[in-house]
Amino acid sequence: MMLSVRDLKVSFRTDDGLVRAIDGVSFDLEEGEILGVVGESGSGKTVSLLAVMGLITDPNAVIEGSIRYRGRELVGLPARELRRLRGNEIAMIFQDPMTALTPVYTIGWQIAEQIQAHRKVSRSVALARVEELLAEVNFPNPREAMSRYPHQLSGGMRQRAVIAMALSCNPALLVADEPTTALDVTVQAGILDLVRKLRATHNSAVVFITHDMGVVSELADRVMVMYAGRIVERGSRAELFGDPSHPYTRALLGSIPPLTGEKPRRLPAIPGSPPSLLRLPKGCAFAPRCPARYEPCDGAKPVLTGGSHAAACFRVAQA
Repeated sequence: MMLSVRDLKVSFRTDDGLVRAIDGVSFDLEEGEILGVVGESGSGKTVSLLAVMGLITDPNAVIEGSIRYRGRELVGLPARELRRLRGNEIAMIFQDPMTALTPVYTIGWQIAEQIQAHRKVSRSVALARVEELLAEVNFPNPREAMSRYPHQLSGGMRQRAVIAMALSCNPALLVADEPTTALDVTVQAGILDLVRKLRATHNSAVVFITHDMGVVSELADRVMVMYAGRIVERGSRAELFGDPSHPYTRALLGSIPPLTGEKPRRLPAIPGSPPSLLRLPKGCAFAPRCPARYEPCDGAKPVLTGGSHAAACFRVAQA
């Protein structure tokens, strides 16, 4: 097992009280597997994986549970040890490439710095590797692109530079945080091909965070659906898309335009908005927006039930 997360809880102390952003998340990731993590904004997707990366440094944050990478416990690991893993064995593609890159250094300098931080190589060797990486992510002129600053690149090219940096040390685990957001479909398809190539070439495992169910349907082996800091459904891609169990998953899938058949005049939308983490309902967090709501939903929080395909829903448990 490459990655094993058990009962992960992430809370933040605020002036209004303790906010639990992640509440009891557990999942496993095998070598070479692609896990899709989906849900609306604020569902806890990014926070849960930032905890895995050890990138939650807020002094008001409280992290509980277990995160084991190849048998090694990461929760409580000293910062120096985490830095040896990050960028080397575990890498992350951040959502916004403009803020992920330093504006005052060229992209070639920044990627080379990453390589030299984890590999004992000369500057010239590192720069040669940068040129190879930029060619791999389909920069039209890699050598010339190395001397460019982030503001001189388009959004798609900046995202490719961030991906090149993440791939520079051939990580065993790649966390991609909505890497295709705000990119056109042609660039998006290219980035998905790069993720597949990483898995094929290096047998890397990938956690792909997104709110786009269409991307997940093309890429993921297994899918984890999150809502209000909890997992509400998980299963293989075929199980989740072929037979969705949780009303929230069905609602997300219902918002995708159909490729065949009659076009709907209007796509269905989920009513309301995600709840405030300070004022979560007593029972199921999705209950106020759920068309299948009934009495048990307001009494207690449902737990994941089922085998490889599991859902946290009282109606599923009752069936």
